[in-house]
Amino acid sequence: MRKKFFKSAIVGLALSFGLLTTTNVNAAKPIMLETQGSYAIGGSIVQHDGTFSTKNFLAPEGQKAYGDHAYVFYQIPVKAKKLPLVFQHGGAQSKRTWESTVDGREGFQNLFLRKGYGVYLIDQPRIGEAGLSTQAAGDANPWAGNPLYADKTLFMLSRVGTFDGDTPKVFDNAAFPKDAESINQFQRSWTCYTGELDNDINADALAALFEKIGDGILVTHSMGGTIGWRTPFRTDKVKAIVAFEPGGTPFLFPEGEVPEAEKATFPLLGASAQAVSLEDFMKLTKIPIVLYYGDNIQKSSELVGSDKWYTELDMAKKFVEAVNHHGGDATLVELPKIGLTGNTHFLMGDLNNDKLADLMAKWLHEKGLDK
Repeated sequence: MRKKFFKSAIVGLALSFGLLTTTNVNAAKPIMLETQGSYAIGGSIVQHDGTFSTKNFLAPEGQKAYGDHAYVFYQIPVKAKKLPLVFQHGGAQSKRTWESTVDGREGFQNLFLRKGYGVYLIDQPRIGEAGLSTQAAGDANPWAGNPLYADKTLFMLSRVGTFDGDTPKVFDNAAFPKDAESINQFQRSWTCYTGELDNDINADALAALFEKIGDGILVTHSMGGTIGWRTPFRTDKVKAIVAFEPGGTPFLFPEGEVPEAEKATFPLLGASAQAVSLEDFMKLTKIPIVLYYGDNIQKSSELVGSDKWYTELDMAKKFVEAVNHHGGDATLVELPKIGLTGNTHFLMGDLNNDKLADLMAKWLHEKGLDK
């Protein structure tokens, strides 16, 4: 009798703690998983010259360096839809982007599990839990070392707001939590690079993941956008791309069709474009693509983030035009124009992220990708 009571109590406590992991305890139902796990994918190995000696076992001679892989954490719900979602984060970030929001609400990981999608969250090579690299970070990347003195820079570039001295000020119209602890959590979400930023190595690892899991839908953010554009060049398993504010790294265009970039008030922050072969570019015309951009994007001599993303949005429009000119199916959605207002650069964590998830799910349904 005691054993039965004890077992029931433990099960009850486990269920209670499971429910308490969500912000709205009464509304949330348990997420039933078929399986979950993690692994490394892709990467390379470099052999150091010389002979290994146990007398000098800390030396590199005769040893191998493993690195340049991605780290993958996946969850597959019971009765999952056919096509899973693969989430690619942006610059100086990690899979944390897609997990719980900075104020503790459910992020895209849980929101789409509840919609029946399997989810794969990755840390791209040379960052986060995929920190092993075969190349030193170098001095070219300002986000490649600690301490990372960039709280004001990253806050402003993400269009969360501005600073009054040392005090962060979230934009009045921003759909971003304004309490101090949420801002603290946001600032602690940044992740340093441990090696050179190489978009092709990142795309290689992402393609290797699709080759392993099969057909799926790629979801990218920010600097992850260019990784997303490159991935279908390497695998035919990407069946659609959803890109949240792609930019910060080059948009891709066919050779001979690279457009001129809009000039930013702050020259270092202007959008960029890169030529690829027409053969590769045409692979982007074979799948549906949607791009989402948020609020507070305008040319500005004072607002660094607004000005930067003004040029990125302009280049995104040219990219969509190029894809469709070559017979593709690309759509750009400016959220304020459809009544979804206040979004920062971190749309997936804003206060209206559930509405944004619904919007994405509606697009997937319209494209027949939610079976």
